[in-house]
Amino acid sequence: MPLDFTEFQEKFSTGVRPWQRSFQFWARAVDIYTGYKVFQLRVNFEKDVEKAEAMWERQHEHAAEKVYSMCSDMGGFFLKIAQILGKPDLAPAAWVRRLVTLCDQAPATPSNMVQLVLEKELGKSVDEMFERFDWDPIGSASIAQVHRARLKGDRNDIVVKVQHPGVQDLMMTDIRNLQAFALCIQKTDVKFDFFSVCKEMEKQIGYEFDFTREADAMDRIRAFLLSVNRKTPVKVPRVVRNAVTRRVLAMEYIDGIPILNLGDEITKRGINPDGKMAAAAKQNILKSLTLAYGQMILKSGFFHADPHPGNILICKGSEVALLDYGQVKDLPNTLRLGYANLVLAIADNDPTRASEGFRELGIDTLSMCSDEKTELFKLAQVMFDTKLPPGVKVLQPFSEDSSIKKVAVRSFPEELFSVLRTVQLLRGLSVGLGIDYSCAEQWRPIAEEALFLAGRLKVEDMRTRERNQRGFLKRIFWGNNRN
Repeated sequence: MPLDFTEFQEKFSTGVRPWQRSFQFWARAVDIYTGYKVFQLRVNFEKDVEKAEAMWERQHEHAAEKVYSMCSDMGGFFLKIAQILGKPDLAPAAWVRRLVTLCDQAPATPSNMVQLVLEKELGKSVDEMFERFDWDPIGSASIAQVHRARLKGDRNDIVVKVQHPGVQDLMMTDIRNLQAFALCIQKTDVKFDFFSVCKEMEKQIGYEFDFTREADAMDRIRAFLLSVNRKTPVKVPRVVRNAVTRRVLAMEYIDGIPILNLGDEITKRGINPDGKMAAAAKQNILKSLTLAYGQMILKSGFFHADPHPGNILICKGSEVALLDYGQVKDLPNTLRLGYANLVLAIADNDPTRASEGFRELGIDTLSMCSDEKTELFKLAQVMFDTKLPPGVKVLQPFSEDSSIKKVAVRSFPEELFSVLRTVQLLRGLSVGLGIDYSCAEQWRPIAEEALFLAGRLKVEDMRTRERNQRGFLKRIFWGNNRN
């Protein structure tokens, strides 16, 4: 039997590609990391504070270009890494300026490949099923791209999400490389259980490749929010059930602008971006997101776990639409109630209760400082609240003053990572909108209710807490919603 050279070439390329990506990742990641470590040695010799800060800014700009190039060139999972790192409170300003533009810049799959996926998955030709199908995608992300379309016999437009062919194997390779790098970092520098975090990321992203699971999650969250509110705080798209498979997902089209374009839209409409009207709109947007997430995490335990800016649309009247339900989390009741308890500890500014909350959640810490309780409380605020501790403007895990340097996190429950990531992304949104607020304070009534219904908080305790906090918590934040 003659050798099919083309088939051999394709199989060889498929087999070699993961090794190429692994080499590419390690070469670039080690270069960025060692660059910072060498710089830290150099900057220690500079005694002038202003000169040292200028040196740090140049180093961040230099590193930002390298991180941007790595994420942009490699794509896939590294676009998600860019979404996590490109937050004003988490990364240096130079990193944010470069990485924030990568939210929806994944290469699009060619239209002929999209057509093959659609017809294979749906069992019909595109012309049979759709009145209109826009082949130019609305957006393309790491796992899939979305197209605007209209089904035959329907008057309303829909959005069709189509998975990139072959993306799953490459993303799993990227995640395993990141796990190995995380092990190195936590053993040599930052004393935090990053490996468990990466393991949870592997599990969550693995779920994202099954769009039937995403459709079920969308329906479940939409029904829950409608059941506990007179008016749902965020819009959740309706699923088009006759056009859902593992690799194709159709849903209603929601008209709106990406939250990243909100500032430009405000200016375009002739509204003063620093005026009262713009401030009120931003507060309403954050209020809606905060309420929705408080209810999902603390009341239900089943929540959308990926509120990065690319997944948030602003609609008419400052209404918020929440898109992309590939990453959702169903917290066990023990963790849901344990987190509710930690929320109250942070809202009450109670370090003792926060320490107990960490233990209840299974977060194992090791103190490396004299004032353990204070530093652990700061760590709780950094990890699980949108409001940073006093004096902290940017998270710098490599800094000697960092709480992670003073209180090592030896073990972190994998299932809590989605809560951690959600809070971090909400903080990034609040910083981007210019609003400094504490989600723990705003979630206090929901946390109290969750603990009360579970028999862990008595009516008398709630009344005492209310008296102690009167004037501190603005319950009007919750509007006309039923909690």
